[in-house]
This record gives sequence, C-alpha cells and structure tokens, in this order.
Amino acid sequence: MNNFIQNKVMPPMMKFLNTRAVTAIKNGMIYPIPFIIIGSIFLILSNLPYQPLADYINKIGLGGVMGQINNASFGIMALLAVFGIAYSWVRDAGFEGVPAGLTAVIVHVLLQPDTIHSVTNVADPTKVSTAWQVSGVIDRQWLGGKGMVLSIIVGLLVGFIYTGFMRRNITIKMPEQVPANVAASFTALIPAGAIITMGGILNGICVLAGKTTFVELVYKWIQTPLQHVTDGPVGVFVIAFMPVFIWWFGVHGATIIGGIMGPLLQANAADNAYVYHYANAHNIPFKLGQTVDGHTTHIVVQAFMDQYLTVTGSGLTIGLVVFLLWRAKSVQMKTLGKMEIGPAIFNINEPVLFGLPIVLNPILGVPFILMPLISGILTYIVIALHIIPPFNGVVIPWTTPAILSGFLVGGLQGMIWQIIILVLSVVVYWPFANAYDKVLLKEEAEQEAEIQAENA
Repeated sequence: MNNFIQNKVMPPMMKFLNTRAVTAIKNGMIYPIPFIIIGSIFLILSNLPYQPLADYINKIGLGGVMGQINNASFGIMALLAVFGIAYSWVRDAGFEGVPAGLTAVIVHVLLQPDTIHSVTNVADPTKVSTAWQVSGVIDRQWLGGKGMVLSIIVGLLVGFIYTGFMRRNITIKMPEQVPANVAASFTALIPAGAIITMGGILNGICVLAGKTTFVELVYKWIQTPLQHVTDGPVGVFVIAFMPVFIWWFGVHGATIIGGIMGPLLQANAADNAYVYHYANAHNIPFKLGQTVDGHTTHIVVQAFMDQYLTVTGSGLTIGLVVFLLWRAKSVQMKTLGKMEIGPAIFNINEPVLFGLPIVLNPILGVPFILMPLISGILTYIVIALHIIPPFNGVVIPWTTPAILSGFLVGGLQGMIWQIIILVLSVVVYWPFANAYDKVLLKEEAEQEAEIQAENA
C-alpha cells in the first residue's frame, strides 16, 4: 500500500503542487500574513472581552483609532495578496517582480466598482439605512476578504502575461548609460500598459453589458460557493487530512495546503472579524449565521486550522510528547521527549516527525493522521450546535502557544475547548506510542546484546 501511494499517488500530487501557479499562490500569500497579524492584534485591542475596559477604550476614542489600524492592514489583505502572487510568479521566472506586483494592484482596483451604495442592516432588517450613493471612490470591502479570489485570478494572470512579454523581449530597451532603476521602469512600460488596457476592456464589458463589475461576478459565482464549500465538511476534511497525509511522506504538508487554502480561510476570517467588531460595537451576541452588511460568520476560518488542527505541530503531536516524557521506556523515546517539549510549546514538531520518526511509520502514522480529523470534526460540531461561538476572525502567529492561542481566537470557551482537544490527543496517541515504545525497547535490547557479544 505504501509503495502504491509513494509511486502512484504522490508523484502526480506533488507535480501539481509544484506547478508555477500553485507555487505563486503559496509564496504570494506569505506577504500579507505579517500585516494580517498586526491588524488582528489591534482588532483584539479594540474589542477587548472585558466590557468595562472596552467601553472605556471606546469612550476616549481609542477604539476607532485601533479599528482604523486594523482596516488599513487586515482590511486590505486582498491588495497585499495580489501584489505578492504576481510578484512571486515573475520573480520565480527570473525577472524583476515589483513592476508586475504593482500592475496587479492597479488591475485589482480597476476591476472593482467605483460607486458605493447604501446597505441595509441585514443583522436587523427593521433598521434600513437612508438611501445614498457616492461615486469616484474605492470600496474597501473588495480590498479585504471579499476580494481574495479576485486576487488569485488577477495575480496569476498578470504574472503569466507579464512573464510572457519579458521572455519575448517585448519591452522598451534603454541605453546602457541610463541608470538601472530608470531603465527598469521603462522596461515595465509596455507589458504593464498592455495588461492594464486588457483590464480596462474587461471592466468596460462588465459595466456596460452586464451592469456590474468583474469582482462582483467573481464573488458571486466563484468565491461565495468556494467559501461555502470550505466552510463545510469538505473543507474540514481537506485541511484536517491532507496536511498530515502529505507530511507522513516527509513533505511539509501544512505549508502546502495552508498556502492553497489560505486565501479562502482568511476570507472567512475577515467575515467573522467584521461581524465580531459590529457585534461588540452594538453590544449584541456574536454567533454563527449572523450576517452584517453581506458578511456572514463561518465555522472554518484560519484559526480553525492553526489553533485546532496544527496546534503543537501538525498532527497535534502533544499527546505523543506527553507519552515520551511520562511513560516512555526506550532510550530513543525518552531522549526525544526531552528534545521536543520546548519546540512543542511553540507548535514545532520536526524533532518527532523525523527523529522517532513519524514519517513513514505505520504505527505512529495512524494517530498522526487520525487526530486532526477527530479534532476537526468535533470542533465543527460544537460550533455548529452553538456549544461554543464561532472564532472571532483574529489571525495570530502560528507559533503562539496553545491555550493562549485558544483564548485569543475564541475567548474563554475557545480556550477550554482547545484544552479538551489537547487532552484528547493524549488519549488517541497513547496506545500507539506504547506499542512503538515496545518495538524500540526490543530493538535496543537486541543491539545491546550484539554489543556485549562482540566485546565478550
């Protein structure tokens, strides 16, 4: 079975995951992450769980100030992503990527509406906003979560077309005496001009013929269905099973799947953050299924993966580490337990993945693959049944220690549930770790016997 998977399943899968497009998405989505985290920090500060303190912050005006920081960082992640994707594609092709990234930003904005209409308060249909319309503006909602799929489409297309121009030398050549930075700007003139013109034509067709914009079509026909699929059992299975399945063969599955699924998970998180901020500002409960200005709360967001599927490392290996420290008898397991406890606190588990190893280990591979599925299914159920609220949309560094991370993304209930999942990982890993410990004990005894026989 292992040979079949290694020889028949993994090669085409890895070939797809290593394509230029998937690589550009994976690498490009790294660029928004620091700014998403910064915005999330200020989202927490502007919506503190302790109401008296939150009221005081809003009273002195700091709530709005910190909210603006969140809007200017987390709130424009689609714009950062489209730059990163186009830049990564062109850079990996061997050309200067910044002009392509800037071109992608222009096209992204070009394909959005430049008119904002009043929006009915969907959370309370009895309150209808006064009708108004503003033209000649950029609607920030398309720069954030609602524009993430457009970022992927535009980033890939701009990267592909721009690279095509550069490879065919369809550029303006400047004399050698011209400074490099000036020459580079003219080099980008023809491909950027052609791409922006194409974007303008596409926008004109949508506006004049369809009475809409391209981003609205993408959101309606592609992003909304994809977010719906991601936010259900299919999405849970993909982010729970695929990372550890790929990791079991020694390939960093969390990075690969996280890079592909990241745009949708972050779009879901942005919806939750919007509703969470609204709920706190209006002193109403934050709950699943709540809709505000077209943003609806989701179950499966970035925190779902980071804090409940890969916390303490892919496979939730803290249960294995507890066994190594507490009950292991073999020298190898006891030694690795002491080495892994520090990294495990910060969600790093390469020492046990390659040291025991878990990779290609048929005994430890069972709980390694099973535990994220158990956590994913149970977490989905407890949120769907309103036992705990949905996550607040905050995206925190993946190295944030367990328990603290659960509190930051889900409050006290999220923290308690995370503790339950961590305890459950001990239960799941224990029998398999115990069985493998016996295998190692036997091997160590045989090696010791051989050494004694050689010394006799």
